[in-house]
Amino acid sequence: MLELTIFAVGSVGLAYVSRASLRVPRSHGFYRFFAWESILALFLLNVDRWFFDPFSRHQIISWLLLIVSIFLAVHGVHLLRTMGRPNEKREDSALVGFEKTTSLVTTGAYKYIRHPLYGSLLFLAWGAFFKAPSWFGGALMLAATIFLVLTAKVEEDECTRYFGPVYQTYMRQTKRFIPFLF
Repeated sequence: MLELTIFAVGSVGLAYVSRASLRVPRSHGFYRFFAWESILALFLLNVDRWFFDPFSRHQIISWLLLIVSIFLAVHGVHLLRTMGRPNEKREDSALVGFEKTTSLVTTGAYKYIRHPLYGSLLFLAWGAFFKAPSWFGGALMLAATIFLVLTAKVEEDECTRYFGPVYQTYMRQTKRFIPFLF
């Protein structure tokens, strides 16, 4: 019962943060909301096993994925804020503050992957799944993965419209989530 209450409260918080995007179903934030929901459900599904058997193979894999997730999140936000030159004057109601970049970021993690922040969420979902692998957890992890891929594809269309051919060139030179692979 506690998990359901936390899920409901968390969902309200995520809906509030995503309120502008949820009004624009073709925005990247629309799909990101459902990725967040899947990750929240996956976390709550496995929270009681978070520290169980800490040296098992699946726990070690989980912690490695979670460490990568934290690194990508912190690094990606830092680069967007410092190199992306976010500006509130950028016209797009579905974007949150630091997403309103006016310069294309192609350094750091962005030199190798286009979406470090969505990559971070992908690693978070997979890390939460490996805490206690199950069929239902696998379905939630797969849902999060699909929604993150959709989020990235829609954002790539948005970036192509905003940055033009330079973004298309950037797309040909980088991978979406994992350097040199995907």
